[in-house]
Amino acid sequence: MATRPEVRRDIADIGLADAGALRIEWADRQMPVLAGIRERLAGERPFDGWRVSACLHVTAETANLMRTLVAGGADAVLCSSNPLSTQDDVAASLVAHHGIPTYAIKGEDRDSYYSHIAAALDHEPQVTMDDGADLVTELHTRRTELLPNVVGGTEETTTGVIRMRAMAAAGKLRYPVLAVNEALTKHLFDNRYGTGQSAIDGILRATNVLIAGKQVVVGGYGWVGRGIASRAAGMGGIVTVVEVDPLRALEAAMDGFGVATADRAAELGDIFIAATGNLNVWGVAHFPKMRDGAILANAGHFNDEFELGALEEQATSSRVVRPFTREYLMADGRRIYVLADGRLVNLGAAEGHPALVMDMSFANQALGLEWLRSHATELEPRVYDIPEPIDREVARLKLASMGIEIDPLTAEQQAYSESWESGT
Repeated sequence: MATRPEVRRDIADIGLADAGALRIEWADRQMPVLAGIRERLAGERPFDGWRVSACLHVTAETANLMRTLVAGGADAVLCSSNPLSTQDDVAASLVAHHGIPTYAIKGEDRDSYYSHIAAALDHEPQVTMDDGADLVTELHTRRTELLPNVVGGTEETTTGVIRMRAMAAAGKLRYPVLAVNEALTKHLFDNRYGTGQSAIDGILRATNVLIAGKQVVVGGYGWVGRGIASRAAGMGGIVTVVEVDPLRALEAAMDGFGVATADRAAELGDIFIAATGNLNVWGVAHFPKMRDGAILANAGHFNDEFELGALEEQATSSRVVRPFTREYLMADGRRIYVLADGRLVNLGAAEGHPALVMDMSFANQALGLEWLRSHATELEPRVYDIPEPIDREVARLKLASMGIEIDPLTAEQQAYSESWESGT
């Protein structure tokens, strides 16, 4: 297999490219919406002349998004948005078969991670595509000389949207950003069904435990938490939710789950799954209360949801007992297990979301970027939701790909829905 020597890269092993090509092909067959968009964009070339720096999980699904951007004319580079989320064979195939500069190695240390972000920024982007806002933060703090040329960006995940809204509120965000995460076809389906399945998948691959009969504690009842709780309960888990929002806590209770404080749940749980996008959901005061054999898994973006520094201080020793499973021995003999170094378990210990659900998220990315190209000069430097027509078009295309038909409103029904005269 010959590679393209001119393609810039920092990857694990170019020899993995053929295996990566098969993985990309498999995902592509399950991403019909994105494939249809790619075919159209290849003819229209709306991204010609645009340099795009993407900081995303380097998976087979992401590879198909990158193929779509390039087909539409973008000059794109890719780096990883998390040290554990890269599929090394996919990174190799992106370089060898698709000529896309890629900077990502599974298990890279912090220095390598940020050097890869720096390499992506060396591309001098006009558009950023982020997942977690690390690239945008670096751009706004250490690479500010590049900001005048950036016309816009997109953000894929809840954590990143929170960070960018905070930047905008503080007057620090210098260009408009589309919050792909806020698309209904993203957070209703990717966050709920995608993470619900893939987080459980990561836990099972890392531990091979039986969920049935286990006390499963879910931190947070947003769309991700809802999905995880649903899937854990479907596998026979006894689910308790920890929340700080009274509306979400009430919803969890009415969905049939137990609701408890983090302190009380620490005594109950066999498996703890954090899905809040915040820090120290369980920490220094909670670890002494946890049962022997407690398993800690994070479904959020950053490894902040468990106070791991406190756990390391309380433990007398630690060791890796299975791939992606570290055992902490406490002074009283209890053992606590942390999966995937406390990073997002679905990509750290498994393969991330199924391609069928990422099809919608990345369709929003592609169509959102096309919308941004047409409207960038009209937008202020703040966070914008994906326009509703794009969201609905993605849903329509997804239904069509599934062979599902729905009724349109009749003219009479449309008129009725817009009138006020009719009543009892």
